[in-house]
Amino acid sequence: MQHSTDHGTGLPVMEVRIEVTRQQVEKIFGLEEYWCQCVAWSSSGTTKSQKAFVRIAYLRKNFEQEPTAREVSIEQGIVLPCRPPEGIPPAEVEWLRNEELVDPALDANVYVTPEHSLVLRQARLADTANYTCVAKNIVARRRSASAAITVYVNGGWSTWTQWSGCSTSCGRGWQKRSRTCTNPTPLNGGAFCEGQNVQKTACTTLCPVDGAWSEWSKWSVCGAECTHWRSRECSEPAPRNGGQDCHGPELDTRNCTSELCSHAASGAEDVALYVGLVAVAVCLVLLLLVGVLVYCRKKGGLDADVADSSILTAGFQPVSIKPSKADNPSLLTIQPDLSTTTMTYQGSLCPRQDGPAKLQLPNGHLLSPLGAGRHTLHHSSPTAEGADFVARLSTQSYFRSLPRGTNNMAYGTFNFLGGRLMIPNTGISLLIPPDAIPRGKIYEVYLTLHKQEEVRLPLAGCQTLLSPIVSCGPPGVLLTRPAILAMGHCVEASAENWSIRLKKQSCEGTWEDVLQLGAEPCTELYYCQLEAQACYIFTEQLGRFALVGESLSMAASKRLKLVLFAPAACPSLEYNIRVYCLSDTQDTLKEVIQLEKQLGGQLIGAPRVLHFKDSYHNLRLSIHDMPSSLWKSKLLASYQEIPFYHIWSGLQPFLHCTFTLERLSPSTCELACKIWVWQVEGDGQSFTVNFNIAKDTRFSDWLVPDSEVGAPALVGPSAFKIPFLIRQKIISSLDPPGTRGADWRTLAQKLNLDSHLSFFASKPSPTAMILNLWEARHFPNGNLSQLAAAVAEVGKQDGALFAVSEAEC
Repeated sequence: MQHSTDHGTGLPVMEVRIEVTRQQVEKIFGLEEYWCQCVAWSSSGTTKSQKAFVRIAYLRKNFEQEPTAREVSIEQGIVLPCRPPEGIPPAEVEWLRNEELVDPALDANVYVTPEHSLVLRQARLADTANYTCVAKNIVARRRSASAAITVYVNGGWSTWTQWSGCSTSCGRGWQKRSRTCTNPTPLNGGAFCEGQNVQKTACTTLCPVDGAWSEWSKWSVCGAECTHWRSRECSEPAPRNGGQDCHGPELDTRNCTSELCSHAASGAEDVALYVGLVAVAVCLVLLLLVGVLVYCRKKGGLDADVADSSILTAGFQPVSIKPSKADNPSLLTIQPDLSTTTMTYQGSLCPRQDGPAKLQLPNGHLLSPLGAGRHTLHHSSPTAEGADFVARLSTQSYFRSLPRGTNNMAYGTFNFLGGRLMIPNTGISLLIPPDAIPRGKIYEVYLTLHKQEEVRLPLAGCQTLLSPIVSCGPPGVLLTRPAILAMGHCVEASAENWSIRLKKQSCEGTWEDVLQLGAEPCTELYYCQLEAQACYIFTEQLGRFALVGESLSMAASKRLKLVLFAPAACPSLEYNIRVYCLSDTQDTLKEVIQLEKQLGGQLIGAPRVLHFKDSYHNLRLSIHDMPSSLWKSKLLASYQEIPFYHIWSGLQPFLHCTFTLERLSPSTCELACKIWVWQVEGDGQSFTVNFNIAKDTRFSDWLVPDSEVGAPALVGPSAFKIPFLIRQKIISSLDPPGTRGADWRTLAQKLNLDSHLSFFASKPSPTAMILNLWEARHFPNGNLSQLAAAVAEVGKQDGALFAVSEAEC
């Protein structure tokens, strides 16, 4: 209250200021504004002031809604709400950023809504700050709690760099590229980039091949300048992929002297020279005529006037045999000619007639007059009795001492008649064709399957072993025809995915590439026929061989054989299931079966094949759906894993994982579960196991007893399914070019072997190569019906192709 004097009246005036709350005013007056008059009492009387207008004003302390702290991504919109406290008059609102006034007029990215919310259209890094809402009126000024706004930036990948160069200059290697999380760099707690910052991929660099000289050509004729020359080419091999050229001269010349060399000579000497040349030419013509006559006399019996193609197929099939013609009774009753010089051996020219696939030869036909006693074969060596044959066998100095009685070895003694060696239940065999061993020679030949821990085969880069390591010998012996080594492999072959090489170990112990499949062979000593599950190697040099592959893409795959074994007897509560991951070859499966026999294991599921790709992903194994009330697994992790390189190298033959289970009761014998085997991001297989562990033996048929295997060595004609005389007839008829194309090329086409024509043509007898490959591929059944049908079709093209007479035997 304040006193003053009214200048107009001279009366004292009292000013009154009253502060009350709204509730008090409403309680007293029920009004927010009103008129009031002040009355003063004094000795002179009562005095009233002028009427005054009174207005109520206030501002509450607490905001109805305050802004809250937030984290937002850059360029994201932000809305900070603010509802000021209730007050009279209503409060005005303004915003502070780090205690500085936010003026929408100065920043187009900011505006305040009618509801007092602060809006940031696109968050910027500069907008990271503490924001405060301020409310004020004539009574008071209120501040909200500060809200911290953090504008963060999520990381982004930069573009990929260029691929680096291949890590190796020769063969299989790696190349990589990278990127960085700097586009943009993560800020204020923004997320780091997802994904890999480095990518790797396989690369293959063609290895440089240095050039090498071919053999020198023969010396040329001595020229008029008294010199002759010889040449060679840089073609074995030719330099490629940056390899070095051959060093040395391509042409070699030397001085020479001969009749053709120009010398100063008299006319008489020239006449003598010409007379001498004519005499030499006459002698050569006479010698040629004599040779032709001798050849014709020797082959006279082979071109009789009998033309009947059924004589060829008569030895193959027991039905549809043409009978002898009445006017030519000697057509099918051929008697052997015993008047020539012979070498005697004991046995039959026909294969031994064992088993259901035996060859039926009816009486009265091609081979029936020969019987089963002692027979003769034409050759040019002196006679030799059986006793001399055995005597030479015991006195040869080049025989090699071989261990006896091993399961992975076969051996036998062979002469020019040839034969066959087999290692039972492995798919490994060695075919020695007739005349491969020179006449008069006797070789003791062996065939051995090596365990991989016994032989060190170095593999470069990402090479992988695709076959067993096999030796045949003795090395260094002379063969005049290629022998055929057959063995299994585990590659899914395709030219665009694989580079496959045949390796041979040298005498010094180093392994050398002797053949690259699909490329032109650098030598005629080796050739390989690769089929779906086996390969057939033609070799004129015995030794130690293996098939090695190098993948050219991640689509390249190998076949794995998955095999499940478990104990045949389970005396304890624990029960182990062993899952083998093997290379899909017969020899590896045989070894595992023998190992499990020693461990007392039994097969609990049919083996399955998994295609394992060169994707660098591991192999995983897991067990599922096992009844928890009867069994429990002791595996702590959800799966087991075999590293990629342990499998891909092929050098660890018996890789396996063991699942250890435990029965909750000794009476539990029924086991039901599923076992999954899969390559990460690749092929997989699932086994459903449901059997009685005490008595279930349904898969025992897979375990072939050792007593059921065939003979490891077959000597002479008993080793071949094609009868000897019919073989010789096919060879002599189809080797010469046919007038209507009915020759060995047509036979190769009929037998789907026409992709090997260049190799067959490089041999003295292409037909013999075809028949040898047929014998190797189709043992023991021979598949003679298909061969006979193919030969018959060839014979139809030339009705006079196959002619037979008595002199032929």
